[in-house]
Amino acid sequence: MTINQNDDTLVIGLVSISDRASGGVYQDQGIPALETWLGGALTTPWRVETRLIPDERARIEATLIELVDDARCHLVLTTGGTGPARRDVTPEATLAVGTKEMPGFGEQMRQISLRFVPTAILSRQLAVIRETPDHAALIMNLPGQPKAIKETLEGLKDAAGAQLVGGIFAAVPYCVDLIGGPYMETNPAVCQAFRPKSALRAAPAQPEEKA
Repeated sequence: MTINQNDDTLVIGLVSISDRASGGVYQDQGIPALETWLGGALTTPWRVETRLIPDERARIEATLIELVDDARCHLVLTTGGTGPARRDVTPEATLAVGTKEMPGFGEQMRQISLRFVPTAILSRQLAVIRETPDHAALIMNLPGQPKAIKETLEGLKDAAGAQLVGGIFAAVPYCVDLIGGPYMETNPAVCQAFRPKSALRAAPAQPEEKA
């Protein structure tokens, strides 16, 4: 399978999955939390596609497919619907549209959350790659609460700012590299992206100021 993504603009899909928020019972907090965190973490230009949908498996699957195949997202982040309740079907929908499972993301998400609550073992968050003949995207299921979203993406730091537990987003830019997406750069004060030395690119030259 040949993947050739010619568009250098990073496109991120944000999907909040909630019966009540999508029904107008309360205001969605997931998408605003994701946009705020990404705005502080990414130094690469990016644009966003947002979707607010109910906990319906067919709807989730169709939305993920549309974001990757039609909207050409390189990264899709979902929030909500990953617990053990009957209406929590986000992981099943995500697995159904993926072509490769990426189990390390889910493992690390639970390790982070277990620092705070023992019920983190009930979380079924996961990540997959969805590939088409000319495009690919990383799809990740995230928690539903803004505080947990930040902790999962960024990891945990001590009072001095030293990293105690790595967040999952540190591995995202290199993953997107490997599936043919745009080169993503991050603000190290928020999240230090990790790449092997062979995968690093020089920073673009800054234009000289005129006297």
